[in-house]
Amino acid sequence: LALLPRAGGELRAFVVAHSHMDVGWVYTVQESMHAYAANVYTTVTEELMKGKQRKFIAVEQEFFRLWWDMVATDTQKQQVHQLLQEGRLEFVIGGQVMHDEAVTLIDDQILQLTEGHGFLYETFGFRPQFSWHVDPFGASATTPTLFALAGFNAHLISRIDYDLKADMQKNKKLQFVWQGSPSLSARQEIFTHVMDQYSYCTPSQLPFSNRSGFFWNGFATFPDPPKDGVYPDMSLPVTDANIHLYAQTMVANIKERAAWFQTGEVLWPWGCDKQFFNASVQYSNMDLLVDYINKHSAEFGVTVQYATVSDFFQAVYSRNLTWEIRDSQDFLPYSTEPFQAWTGFYTSRSTLKGVARRASALLHAGESFFTQYVLKHPEGSICKCKALEQLKSLRWAVSEVQHHDGITGTESPKVTDMYMNNLMYGMFNVKKLMASIIFDINSAKRNGEVYSSVYTTGSGKPDVDQYVVVYNPLAWNITTFVTVSVSSEEMTVYDELGRSVPAQVQSSVESQSTYDLYILVAISGLSYRKYSIKPLDGKQSAFIGSSIKYKRRDLTRADQQNQKLFPVVNKCYQIVFDENTNLMHSITERETNQTVQFTQEFLEYHVNGDTKKGPTSDNYLFAPNASAVPVAKAVGLEVMTGSLMTEIRQYFYSSVSSQDYIYAVYTRLFSVPEGYDGKLLCHRIEQEYSVGPLELNREAILRTSTNLNTRQLLYTDNNGYQMQKRPFKAYVNNTVARNYYPMVQTAYIEDDTTRLMLLAERAHGVSSQGNGQVEVMLHRRIWNNLPWNLNNNLTLNDSSVVRPVIWLILGAKAATNTLYRTSALALEHRPVVMFGALSGYKPKLLRRLQQNSVSDLPVTVPPNLHLQTLSIPGWRYSSNHAEQVHSIQMGKQKQGDADFSRVLLRIRHLYEVGEDPVLSQPVMIDLKSLLKGLGSVTAVQERSLTGTWDVNTLERWKWKTAQYAGKKFFNSTETSEDFIITVHPKEIRTFFVYFQVQ
Repeated sequence: LALLPRAGGELRAFVVAHSHMDVGWVYTVQESMHAYAANVYTTVTEELMKGKQRKFIAVEQEFFRLWWDMVATDTQKQQVHQLLQEGRLEFVIGGQVMHDEAVTLIDDQILQLTEGHGFLYETFGFRPQFSWHVDPFGASATTPTLFALAGFNAHLISRIDYDLKADMQKNKKLQFVWQGSPSLSARQEIFTHVMDQYSYCTPSQLPFSNRSGFFWNGFATFPDPPKDGVYPDMSLPVTDANIHLYAQTMVANIKERAAWFQTGEVLWPWGCDKQFFNASVQYSNMDLLVDYINKHSAEFGVTVQYATVSDFFQAVYSRNLTWEIRDSQDFLPYSTEPFQAWTGFYTSRSTLKGVARRASALLHAGESFFTQYVLKHPEGSICKCKALEQLKSLRWAVSEVQHHDGITGTESPKVTDMYMNNLMYGMFNVKKLMASIIFDINSAKRNGEVYSSVYTTGSGKPDVDQYVVVYNPLAWNITTFVTVSVSSEEMTVYDELGRSVPAQVQSSVESQSTYDLYILVAISGLSYRKYSIKPLDGKQSAFIGSSIKYKRRDLTRADQQNQKLFPVVNKCYQIVFDENTNLMHSITERETNQTVQFTQEFLEYHVNGDTKKGPTSDNYLFAPNASAVPVAKAVGLEVMTGSLMTEIRQYFYSSVSSQDYIYAVYTRLFSVPEGYDGKLLCHRIEQEYSVGPLELNREAILRTSTNLNTRQLLYTDNNGYQMQKRPFKAYVNNTVARNYYPMVQTAYIEDDTTRLMLLAERAHGVSSQGNGQVEVMLHRRIWNNLPWNLNNNLTLNDSSVVRPVIWLILGAKAATNTLYRTSALALEHRPVVMFGALSGYKPKLLRRLQQNSVSDLPVTVPPNLHLQTLSIPGWRYSSNHAEQVHSIQMGKQKQGDADFSRVLLRIRHLYEVGEDPVLSQPVMIDLKSLLKGLGSVTAVQERSLTGTWDVNTLERWKWKTAQYAGKKFFNSTETSEDFIITVHPKEIRTFFVYFQVQ
C-alpha cells in the first residue's frame, strides 16, 4: 500500500490484549465462570507478572468481581494491585457490564456504571478514564455525554452502519470530537474513536495456515474446559520456520488499517470473544512476534508494543492535531449488510424488557425510601446492613441485565431465565424491605394499631379489611390512580382521617371473579399515604362502573359510508368511535378544539424462516418480506363508564366466529373531581395492549394513522435523555427495517401545530412508514434454520402474551412540551403499592398517621428538574483521593461496616436549551432547604457522575477542535457556595450529601 510519509516516520502498532466477556448471551454467568471466565483473570495475572512488557485490559466488572470475591488468592490480589500501579493491567469502562445503547434507560446506564466504579475505587483507588464500547449494536449520543460526565478522556465504539463506516474509513474520519448533547455541547464533548472494519477481534485468516491466526489458546469449550488443555482451533505456534510469515501477515494488517487514520498510531486489538483463558500460550507466542517485528522494524516500517487503551489514546492526544466536531446525531439504527438491519432487538423479549424497567423503578423507589428511613429513624429496629444487602441484590440484577445481550432480548432462553430470576429475587428483597420499613415506622408499640401483616403480593386479601400503603417515588406532588384487585363491587375507601376517597370499581379485564378498584391518590414528593378498603357499610361507596357491550363487527363487511359515531369525553379530550367498525375514529383536543382523524389497527409483518429462501429475521435482525398485513377480521367492543374513568375495551379477532381474541386494547380516559390537580391525569390517554401468543415468524405492530401532515418525520428518544430527529430514508434494499428506531421512553410525530406523543414503560421499535403514521412493534416470535442460531439456541420462539402500556398525549406543540417530560417520568415511576391486612380497625388511631412521608416534610423539586437518585450506596472509600490511595497502599482498605452517612444525590434538568420559554431556564436550588425534611445538611460535595471524582480535581483532556484552538484542560462545573446550586439545561449534577447525626 502506498502510504503517506508520517510525522515521526514508521507506524506504531498498539497491541491491546483483551477478552470480550458477555455477561450472559449464549451461556449463563455461572456457566461462563466455570468454562473460561475465571481462568482469564487467573492466567492473565500470572502471565503479566512474568513479563514486564506485557499488558492487558479488563472491561466488564461482573466477571472480575466474581473472580475477586470467590476465586482469587491473596497473592493474586496483591499482584493485581501491583499490575494496576504499574499501568500494565487497566480497567476500561469499569461498569458491571458493557451496556446496550439502544434500548437502555439513562438511569440504568448510570446505575451499572456507578456499581462497577464504586467497587473499583473502593478496592483499588482506580478510576477508569476510557471507554471500549466495542459490541453494542449501534451507538447512542447519550453515551458520550455520560462518559464525559464520568471523567473519561476518550470514547471508543465499533458497530455503526456498514456503508457509513466504509465511507468514514475512506475519508479518514473515524476519529472526531463528539458533542453528544446539544445543550451541554463543548462542555461535555469527548474524543471518539470508531474501530475500523476489523472491529475488536484480531484478523483470524492466515495465508500460510488453515487454522485461525493469533488465537494460540484456541476457543473456549462448554460446559467444561478440556481435561488435556487442548482447545479447538488453536493457532499454529510461532516457530523459527513461520515467524517471518506471521510477522508479514501482522504488518500487512497494521498497514492496511493505518491508511484509514490520520496519525501513525494504529490500535491493534488482540483478542475476541472468550479469549485469554490460557494466557500463557497467548503471551509466549506473541512475545516472539513482537520482538521479531521490532528487531526488523526498519524493514517492516512498523514498531509494535503491548499497550492499554490509555497508552493508545495518550499517543494520539500528544499529536495535538485539530479534530472535526460531530454534533448530537447518534449512530442508530445499525446495519451490517443490505438485508441485515439490527432493528428487531428493539422489541425482542418484550416481557424481559418490561420486567427490567419495573425492577429499575422499584429500585429507585426503594433507595429513596431506605435513605429517608436511615436519616429520620436512627433508632429504627431494621438492621441497616441487611437492608443494604437487599438493595444490593437488586442493584446487581438491574445492572447485569443492561448488558448488550441482556435487555436487548438477544440471548438464549436459559440466559433470559437467569436475568429474570435475578431481577425477581432482587425485587422480592426490596419489596420486603419497604414493607418492613412501613411496619417499623408504624409499629404497634408506637401508635397502638394492630397489624396482622404487611405483605407485598400483587393484590390484597379480599376477605378481610385491608389497607394499601402507596409511596410516591418522585420528588413532585402527584395525583394519579392506583389499581387494587378486590373480590366485590361493594367497597368504600378511606384515608388516614377516615374520610372517604374517590374510587371506582368495575369488572376486571384479567379475570371473571375479581374486580378492579381504582383509587384516586394525591401524594406529595417522596411520601406515602395509607388507605383502608372496607366492605360497604351503608356510607358512600366507590362508584361502580357500568358496562355497555357492543355487537362484534365484521370489518370485511363494515358499512364505510354510514358511520355511527359516539363520543367518550373528559375535560381534555373527546374520543370518537365508530359503532359500524368498533374502531376509533378521531380525537378532539378540547382546549384548542382541534380534531385529528385517528385510527388504530394491529398488523403483522410476516418473515421468512428458511435461510435458503432469502433474508431471515432473528433476535437481532428485522427482515420483513413484504408490507405488514392487517390481522383482525372482526372487532368486539365494551365500554365501561364511571364518574372517574371510562375504559374502552376493544377485542380483535381473526374471524367473526373466533372464540378467542388475539389482540386487545384497553383505552382509559380519566376524569378528576374538583379539588384535585388533574392536569397530567386528564391529558393522558392510557392504552394497555394484550398481544399474543403470536404464530411463528410474525412481528406484531400497532399502527396509528392520523391526518397530521408529518412529512414522514419521526422523533424518538435516546435512552430517555434526549430526542433525535428521524427523517424517513429510502434505501435500495430493506427500507422498512432500516427506518425502525428504538423508543426507550418517548416518540412523537407532529405537523406545524399539533403533536402526538407516545410514552412507553419499556423499549419498542418504532417507525413512521407513511405520512401521519406511527407504528410501534409490540411483540415478535421468530424461528429460523440458520445453523448458528440453532446451535446457540438463539431463535426467538417466544410464545408469551405481552401487556405493554403506552400513554398518548395529543395537543398543541407548546402544550405537549410542558407535559411530556413529567408524564414520561410519571409512567416510569408509578407509585409503589403495598398491601396489608387490618384487624381491629379503629379510625381514631389512623388519625395519628396524617404525617405520612417517611420524613416529616416532602421533598419537592420544580417540574423541569428530576431527583434522579437519592440513595445510600454504602461505599467505604474516602471521598479524599489522596487519603483513599494511601489507605489502599498501606493495605488498610476499610473492611467491616458500610458507610451509612454518605448520601448520593443526583439532580437532572429535563429540558434542552431553547425547548420551552419557561422550563428551559436554569434553576437555582438550595440543597439545604430542599432536603430539610430529611435532616440538617452539614456538607455537600459535588462529584463526577459515578461519584469517584471530586469535580474540583477532575481535569479531562481537552482535544483541539476548530472551535477551541488552544489545548487546555477542561472542567465543567461551578461549585456550590452556601448549598445553593444552579442547574442548567440537560445537566446531571451528582453530590455527596452529609447530614447532622441525630
